[in-house]
Amino acid sequence: MNSNIFIGVLWMVLTTICFSVTLTVVRYIGTDMPATQAAFIRYLSGAIMLAPFWLPVMRRLLIDTKNQTSEAIKTKRKSLRFFILRGAIHSVAVILWFYATIHIPIAEVTAIGYSIPLYVTIGAALFFGERLKPYHLIALGIGFIGAMVIIRPGFQQVSLGQLAQLLASPIFAASYLMAKRLSFKESSLVIVGMLSLFVSMAQIPMVLVVWQTPELFDVICLGLVAILATTGHYAMTQSFRLTPMTISQPVTYLQLVWASIMGIYLFGDRFDIFVILGGAMITLSATVIAYLDTRAPKDAI
Repeated sequence: MNSNIFIGVLWMVLTTICFSVTLTVVRYIGTDMPATQAAFIRYLSGAIMLAPFWLPVMRRLLIDTKNQTSEAIKTKRKSLRFFILRGAIHSVAVILWFYATIHIPIAEVTAIGYSIPLYVTIGAALFFGERLKPYHLIALGIGFIGAMVIIRPGFQQVSLGQLAQLLASPIFAASYLMAKRLSFKESSLVIVGMLSLFVSMAQIPMVLVVWQTPELFDVICLGLVAILATTGHYAMTQSFRLTPMTISQPVTYLQLVWASIMGIYLFGDRFDIFVILGGAMITLSATVIAYLDTRAPKDAI
């Protein structure tokens, strides 16, 4: 195996561990704190941690406008509005994700979250002009069936936690598509830092309504969540740069393994074969898309 690919796989393994531990910490403290407040503290911690990266960008967008044309200033303001819009959209998805993590098994949250790449595929076709091919539609159908296997409507009562994660997935996908557009101009750390800043700002009105004085231990745990999540996103970016999606995508299935183990041994979650099966179907569909897109001629994509 190429050394870069091997390193990329290790970065993705680290990603799955970081995100699984993030889920575990949120689940552990979530029962005593509103989901909106937990999300706010997590992203505020991330914004403070990444301030060295977003502060220069804010200065460039808001202050350094001397001796610039009106067109350049207009472009800067448009970029700032785009950052703000992404923060507002992502904040809704985060609150839904926190709610789901608190109320349903973390393996189930992880499995349903595997549908995000499928929504990204649809969004790329709608907003970036990428073509939807027959295998895209087949893979999307498999992914949808996988989601239905997990929640099993008609065979069990669909919970609010499941609905929250189902709704969060396409909203996260919209945020990631916006990040793709931003990645043409800004670095990964700048994008993550600006996201933390504007998600925190977008949640202020909502968090004021539900605010409860948090315990110091909870604040420390949410600070740890910010570090873990930021590290996970960075590791994922590094993996994407070194490893083809056809190799890195199946590795993400490890997150479901870690989440299942932690849920069973730390929270007494029951082992659910339907969650494993549905997660495998969703992962398979996303992997098929990545594999066939990689093999397709460049002029046919």
